[in-house]
Amino acid sequence: MIIDINMHMFPDNLFTDEAVLESYLRIVPQAYGNCAKLTTLPGTNQRQIVIERPRGYENLNVCQNFVDAKARLEIMDKAGLDKAILRVPCWQEWLNLEMCRQVNDNMARIVTRHPDKFLGLATIPPWGDKGCLQELERCLNIPGFVGVEMAAHYGNSYLDDPVFRPYLRKLNELRIPVVVHHTPLPVEYHTIYEYHNFRRSIGRCIDQLIAVNRELFSGLFEECPNLRFIHTMLGGGVFAFTEQMLPRKSKEREEIERFDQQIPKYKNYFRNNLYFEITTPLAWSKSQLECAVKEFGADHILYSSSYPIRLDWVLNGVEHVKSLGISEEEKELIFCGNAKRLFSIK
Repeated sequence: MIIDINMHMFPDNLFTDEAVLESYLRIVPQAYGNCAKLTTLPGTNQRQIVIERPRGYENLNVCQNFVDAKARLEIMDKAGLDKAILRVPCWQEWLNLEMCRQVNDNMARIVTRHPDKFLGLATIPPWGDKGCLQELERCLNIPGFVGVEMAAHYGNSYLDDPVFRPYLRKLNELRIPVVVHHTPLPVEYHTIYEYHNFRRSIGRCIDQLIAVNRELFSGLFEECPNLRFIHTMLGGGVFAFTEQMLPRKSKEREEIERFDQQIPKYKNYFRNNLYFEITTPLAWSKSQLECAVKEFGADHILYSSSYPIRLDWVLNGVEHVKSLGISEEEKELIFCGNAKRLFSIK
C-alpha cells in the first residue's frame, strides 16, 4: 500500500460561490505585508488565487484543480497511490473559526464519499479557547479524520510560543498527530524574497528549519511529551544539520564548552516527537533522500507528493523513492507503515 499524506484541498465551491471566494480573499491579512488577488491562468479561462508576500512577489497559487475531487482520484490511479490524506495548504495560518468549520465540513463530505481513498486532517484555530476545542472535538468524531494540521508559524509566532500551549496541551492529552505545514515564507523574510526560487522553495525550507529547532530547544516536548509533530519539506532538510544542532561531545579537553550539552534529551525528542514527510519526492535527489533515511531512520519519514503543485512530483514520485538504495522494509515504512502507525490507519 502507498499512502500519500499530503494532498491539497480547498472547498469544492471555492471558485463557483462568489461569497466563499471573497471570504478567502478577505481573510488574508493584507495590512501585514500579504497580497491576495484573483487572476486567470495564462492562455486559459481558469481562475486562480495568487498570494504575494511582499506585494509583487508571488508565493502561493491556488487553482481550480485544488478543488476537483474527480481529478484527485484519477491522478491517484495514475500515480499508484492507494490512499491520500487531505489538508489545506498554507492557508490555515489565517483561517478563523467560522471558516475552519466550513473547511472541515467540506473535508467530511469528501472523506465520507470516498472512505476507501481519502482521509482528512482537521483545521482548527490554534488558540485553545472553548470554541476552538469544541471544533476539535467535533472533527475527531467524524469518520475519516485522522489528525490535525497546523502552520509552522502564525503571524510572528512559531509553535513554541506560550500562546499556543493551551491547544498543544489538549493535543498532547488526546495524543493526536499534528502535521506541521510550512508557510510560504519564514517570519523574517526580508533577505530572501527577491529571488524567485530562493523565495518559493528555500523560503519554505528555512521556515521549517526554524520551526523544528525552536520546538526542539524550547522545552515544548518536556511539557507535552505525547505530541507527534510531522514536519513538511523533511523539516527543511534538517537531516543535513543534525551534527551541528546536536554536536558530539569533544574527545579533547576543551578550554571552553560552547554548546548546550543536554544532547541525550534533545535526541530523545527527535526519536519520540519529531517526524518528517518528504512533501515533494523529486525536489530531493536520491543521495539526499538516502541521507535523510540514514540520519532520521526510515521509521521517521513519510511519503507525500504535495499534489497538485506539480504533476511530475505526484506521477513520478513513487518510482523515485522505489529507486533509492535502501531496503524494501525501509521503503514500506516510508510508503505506508509510518502513516498507518501515526494516524491509526487500519
